[in-house]
Amino acid sequence: MSTYVLIHGAGDVGWYWHLVEAELRGRGHDVVAVDLPVDDDAATLSDYAETVVDAVGDRTDLIVVAHSFGGYTAPIVCDRLKVDLFVGVAAMVPVPGESASEMFTNTGYAQPEQEDSSDLAVFYHDVEPELAKEALSKGRNQSGTAWNEPWPLATWPEVPVRYVLGHNDRVFPADWVRGVVEERLGITPDELDSGHCLALARPAELAALLERYRSEVESTEAAT
Repeated sequence: MSTYVLIHGAGDVGWYWHLVEAELRGRGHDVVAVDLPVDDDAATLSDYAETVVDAVGDRTDLIVVAHSFGGYTAPIVCDRLKVDLFVGVAAMVPVPGESASEMFTNTGYAQPEQEDSSDLAVFYHDVEPELAKEALSKGRNQSGTAWNEPWPLATWPEVPVRYVLGHNDRVFPADWVRGVVEERLGITPDELDSGHCLALARPAELAALLERYRSEVESTEAAT
């Protein structure tokens, strides 16, 4: 049994992962999915990570999974705990000293023009309508403190990394994500037929992919 540590993105809550959590628990795993203090102007990225570390406690066999802005918190968690695998899910990929706001400028990010720029159309266009409505109701204000803070690690932690993007993501365009992941992580991302919120739109497929990654890493470790 592994413990999946699921980290949500900007202005979100741990509930974002609830469908994936059910899939993973059904496969016999433990799951930790906390609410980060994203609406607290005093909270730093280190505080975000410590919230996760505290929730993990003495659990072992950890697989850390991060969505969107959670990509800035997850590597810090991996640096503080013994982690078997990190998975980015439409996640930002920081480099040392770079804030989240700077990442967009530094990587040539450009969000495609869209006829409907509402959160529903951009973030949840492929999520079941009632589920999308519930997700919107749970959104929180994202403080600019952590968003504008330079990423504090000197380097990425030594942990196996996998990545999956949403092929139809209207927030992080697939072409842009591929380039960032290949340049900064040195890997080719997998893709699901999804928008930005893969955990709500394709929870079963995402859980199955996470399980494939876990199995691959376990097989590699067993062979060495």
